[in-house]
Amino acid sequence: MNSTKILWGFLLIFLSLAACQEEEPDLTAPVTPTNLVVNSEISQDGSGIVIFSASADNALNYKYFFSDGTTALSNGEPVTKRFTKTGLNTYQVTVTATGIGGLSSSTFLEVEVQSDFSDPETLQLLTGGSSKTWYLDVAQPAHLGVGLTKELRPDLYWFPTEFRAEPNLFCNNPNSSCFCDDEMTFSLNSSGQIIFELDNKGATFFNGANSAAGGGPGSGGDICLEFDTSGQTVVNLGPSEDDLPPSETTGTVMNLSGGGFLMYYNGAFSYEILSITENNLYVRSLDGVNPVLAWYLKFTATPPGDSPGNDFDTLVFEEEFEVDGAPDASVWNYDLGTGDNGWGNNESQFYTDRPENIIVEDGFLKITARAEEFGGSSYTSARIQSYQKFEFQYGKVEVRAKLPAGGGTWPAIWMLGADFETNTWPAAGEIDIMEHVGNQQNTIYGSTHDPNNFAGDSRSVTTVVEGVSDNFHVYGLQWTQDAITFSVDGEEFGTLENNGSLPFNKDFFMILNVAMGGNFGGEINPAFTESSMEVDYIRVYQ
Repeated sequence: MNSTKILWGFLLIFLSLAACQEEEPDLTAPVTPTNLVVNSEISQDGSGIVIFSASADNALNYKYFFSDGTTALSNGEPVTKRFTKTGLNTYQVTVTATGIGGLSSSTFLEVEVQSDFSDPETLQLLTGGSSKTWYLDVAQPAHLGVGLTKELRPDLYWFPTEFRAEPNLFCNNPNSSCFCDDEMTFSLNSSGQIIFELDNKGATFFNGANSAAGGGPGSGGDICLEFDTSGQTVVNLGPSEDDLPPSETTGTVMNLSGGGFLMYYNGAFSYEILSITENNLYVRSLDGVNPVLAWYLKFTATPPGDSPGNDFDTLVFEEEFEVDGAPDASVWNYDLGTGDNGWGNNESQFYTDRPENIIVEDGFLKITARAEEFGGSSYTSARIQSYQKFEFQYGKVEVRAKLPAGGGTWPAIWMLGADFETNTWPAAGEIDIMEHVGNQQNTIYGSTHDPNNFAGDSRSVTTVVEGVSDNFHVYGLQWTQDAITFSVDGEEFGTLENNGSLPFNKDFFMILNVAMGGNFGGEINPAFTESSMEVDYIRVYQ
């Protein structure tokens, strides 16, 4: 009997509490912020920087609207804004404080700011002086790339080390093809302000982690989503505040207002301009969700389907080796000795200028490696180069040659940066049009060397060609400011990226040689006696 009364007592208490809870309101009463005050601290050093701070009673956050078209949101912390219009200019700033329930109050102020920043060259190249349309450069490697920030990759944080898209990678996949047809236009209005418009044809390619902004799942793979990009966005150019090496950037950043972005949505609205020319734009931005990731994008001003101007159909250099005897002294220099003064690779040959090792005969240049004692070495060969006699930047190279055979032979047709005397290798850069080693018969290498990729860590592509020591083949190179592509008999077998951070945007000269052994040639066959590389012609087009 007593236990029953106790049970009913607990039940009545529970019901009473439940009733009380249901009567409590779910929402706090709305409150309008009051006493809104905004202070500004204007820099006097010509940087254009102003620090704003806002306070109000009952405010949850503050939103700043600047008359240059940009905005900023704060939970109460100061906001740093850089105004970039050159000269002394007056800007209007509206600050809205929002309180509980969404009620808000606003105030208005003006600031007079001096900015000495100016980049007229970038302004001209970006807009064409009036209006200019840019497209994703889908034909180039790494038109979309991703790298790491300095904290995770201090040796190469200005380069897309983690991912570099192959040419046309996204264009044939329905989940990403919308990326390939976007058009973005930069125009100058009557006030000299840059106006940006993105025509995405109705869909945008979203980074997986950022896809929630387009109505996607917010995680998983990248995807095309319907997204409205109509309307105009204001672009402000300003000085870089990142710590990229000066050689890797123009030092100018473009900031897009109102959520504007450059084709690929990764939550970024600020882009460092790494390089810009009349036809090419290369930018870097930090990921909006994961700021340890840096994204890279390449654009071109050439509409899809039009020639990018890399046809290289003008013959600028031709060496047909038609005159018997020594190589033409007006074109070629000899490198003599073992290379122990800086250009050798622990090889076993002594380079000479003797006809036994190098001669033009019957329409061919013949470089012959021989097993013989000479100058303290057990082998002889030859190496010639065109330094200060023929040098060029960008173009198409074709060399028709038949390669030597035998374990330890190491023939090469290659190029070296013409500033190598003051810019020591590998900083000068090296492009190997063709390398072959007799210990890997029929494997052809195309490689580049730079300060971050040299010796055993060079960037290389390979292909297998049957009978390279029995038949002539045309070893080719197509070299532009964006890519270095290797081919055999007109068939491309690999492409390596070129960009402003690499030493492949200046004059190079040609080198032909046959080495023996060394770091790459490997063990020499004890039975080796002699073998030749025969070169029919060298042609360079621009």
